[in-house]
Amino acid sequence: MEIAIVLGLLMLAITLFVTEKLPVDVLTLLLLTALVGTGVLAPREAFAGFSSDIIIILGSIFVLSGAMQETGLLDVVGDRLALIGRGSSNRLLLALMGAASGISAFMNNTTVTAMLVPPVIGIARNAAISPSKLLMPLAFASIFGGTCTLIGTSVNVAVSGYIAHSQLAPLGFFEITPIGLVIVAVGTAYMLIIGQRLLPAHENESLTATYALCDYLSEIVVLPGSPLAGQRCHASELSRLGFRILKLIRGDAELLPGSEVIIKPGDMLLVEGKMDDLMKVAETEGIEIKAQRKLEDAGLQGTELKVAEALIAPQSVLIGRTLRTADFRKHYGLSVLAIHRQGQPLREKIGDVRLRLGDLLLVEGPAECAERLPRDAGLVILGECRRTGALTRKGFYAVGAFLAAIIVGSAGWLPLSIAFLAAALLSVILGCISIERARACIDLRLLILIGGMTAFGTAMEKTGAAQWLAHGIVVALSPLGITAVMAGFFVLTILLTQPMSNAAAALVVLPVAMSAARELGLDERTFAISIMLAASISFIAPLEPACILVYGPGKYRFVDFIKIGGGLTLILIPVVLFLIPVFWPLYANSR
Repeated sequence: MEIAIVLGLLMLAITLFVTEKLPVDVLTLLLLTALVGTGVLAPREAFAGFSSDIIIILGSIFVLSGAMQETGLLDVVGDRLALIGRGSSNRLLLALMGAASGISAFMNNTTVTAMLVPPVIGIARNAAISPSKLLMPLAFASIFGGTCTLIGTSVNVAVSGYIAHSQLAPLGFFEITPIGLVIVAVGTAYMLIIGQRLLPAHENESLTATYALCDYLSEIVVLPGSPLAGQRCHASELSRLGFRILKLIRGDAELLPGSEVIIKPGDMLLVEGKMDDLMKVAETEGIEIKAQRKLEDAGLQGTELKVAEALIAPQSVLIGRTLRTADFRKHYGLSVLAIHRQGQPLREKIGDVRLRLGDLLLVEGPAECAERLPRDAGLVILGECRRTGALTRKGFYAVGAFLAAIIVGSAGWLPLSIAFLAAALLSVILGCISIERARACIDLRLLILIGGMTAFGTAMEKTGAAQWLAHGIVVALSPLGITAVMAGFFVLTILLTQPMSNAAAALVVLPVAMSAARELGLDERTFAISIMLAASISFIAPLEPACILVYGPGKYRFVDFIKIGGGLTLILIPVVLFLIPVFWPLYANSR
């Protein structure tokens, strides 16, 4: 019965991950509640994962990454890339992938991708290269780099913690570096030789075309005596009839249609809506249609109000919320004209769309409000790159604290968790990052996911579900040889990373793979490392957060990732499976 409960919850979790009906942190906590409520786990067992070193290490790395981001490290990288890549697209691609891989070996790959997207777009435009030729390689390279060190990705830290929980030696800081460098080299070579030939070369479209804004912008004048006069823009009769007021022009002044702005006779409104519907209400609403012209970017940009694209980054406070519940216009002083998600513009009732990582928002408002978005809302403004030239003094402090944590932790002078916690605290004390910003940088969703899925692995082992599944896989694949058994778990992990996050997929497969290794007399730790690497080389679909971040800005299609990333995954699978026994023993008694 307990095995049935655990496997049933596993299938339910996979289904809910696919449908995205619930946020991952809420789903994880519901799973833990179900495991405790059915008696499978005691409360102490269910929440043991939240008190492990894993959580301290990841939280500290988030803060340190934020500190280096705040102090201009990635801006400097963007400057250097622009200089290195002049005159040669191959040299630019090689420099970009090398820089992204090197940085993401020590920083969260999603953060690295998010912060390098704007400078890479700027570099592409200056070099007359389509951004789509660079953004997918950027995302892939940041994932490659995560395979080079223990802290390169949350998957590595989570698997190392699970290994230690199983009374085995945790991963050394640079233990996976040799095989990680091979992955970087093979992946970079693939993108240079094959990938860039398959990458689309989209021309820069206008914002109005990209976001599929309505074909016509209606320019109307509010007549004296119109019932619209005296109404607030946000709750006007036009708004209730489904028209969107994009801008209000009163004399020489340009106003955003906020809830406090009152329409007056003589005001000119730029209204987005179907012309046929507008003509039907023109008489009753007391408006005069002054002009009808095709909506172009120039029609949106004004002298006081500017239009820009904003990318929802990993730590954005808007993830999981709607524009309406976030009261976006009031809090940030900007209007959202349209939303673009994974190749598709969203035009209907955008105020009620639940926002996701990687969504692009077309915003309009004062330039100073847009400049505050990265700090206030966790958004990245595309097409803009600060020119810093060199690290600030506090930037050197942040980098120094990070390097000190790596040296002290990898040398064993302090536990890795304490070394990184001390470095994170030092970066706050030295003013490299404010305490408010440090809190915002910590991805609680990921910490809850890893802590909860670690407990799910415990449930699978405790109930015998892991052993039951392992036995079935061993019986089916062992006649084909030990390599076939490892390859089976390897491919299973890759497939599970499609509906689930990489860390969740690894933690689900880990107990089963380690149980199979015990049954065959093989080294459990070697199998665990293979699962960890499998979770990091899945490029089949754009579901990895780093890939989601470049989907919209690169104007990619789903099939682009399947074609390019699928080929890369098929090449890396045999390479990694061949190298694992080279670096780690297959048999337990040979260690």
